Amino acid sequence: MSKLTLDLFTSGYQDVEAKQYQVLQGLKEQYDRFSHNRLYPDLADLIRLAGALEAIIESHEDLQQRLPRTITDLDIEQKKVVTQPSEMEFPELSRVIDFIAWALPLIRKAIEEGTTIYNFVDQHIAIEEVGILPVYREEGYWFIPDLKAELLHLLRYELSLFSASNERYRTLKTVFLESLEEHAVKLSPESVKLSLMKKYHDLPNPATYRCEVDIDFPYQDTVLPVAKRKLMAHLVA
Repeated sequence: MSKLTLDLFTSGYQDVEAKQYQVLQGLKEQYDRFSHNRLYPDLADLIRLAGALEAIIESHEDLQQRLPRTITDLDIEQKKVVTQPSEMEFPELSRVIDFIAWALPLIRKAIEEGTTIYNFVDQHIAIEEVGILPVYREEGYWFIPDLKAELLHLLRYELSLFSASNERYRTLKTVFLESLEEHAVKLSPESVKLSLMKKYHDLPNPATYRCEVDIDFPYQDTVLPVAKRKLMAHLVA
């Protein structure tokens, strides 16, 4: 896959047309994955890339405003001097900015396509509690179906807090435990929870959730990451 990276936009501008082709080819392959309802990790990568490119544009505009201003005209009627920021002579930087300005609308359009699919998947996933929930819900079990493979995946989750740049964030870590085949999926969620409690003794009264999913989209690339975000939102609500 022609992966789009920040380095593609910030280095080597001997052949701009070749770089434009790389962007168009990368986005074409991305749209193809979206057409097969495959979202991750590509959608997240595109969002991070767009954010980095927007930061470059904003930093450049801020720099331009801070440059010494040059007198360009005298407005007699308004009785004022017309000025504009002095231009820095960095042709390579100008090419970078022009290229980013050309590519950003295309990247944003691809992100909109992926976000539309994400929202559709999110609407078709529901988080349900299994049994009576304990007071401690930072750790527990989570059941999520894979309709394409006719499996029910059993996972363990752990909600944790970490700090970065003086900000505190929540993160959800999941660990795969096992999968049940189609005939076992018909078991009640309570019986599945009970079997896990018998097998793993470190969580004697675990918080347990299950996902109701009514679309057979790709599990690893789409259903799991969207459902994981939805479970995290449910836990921190």
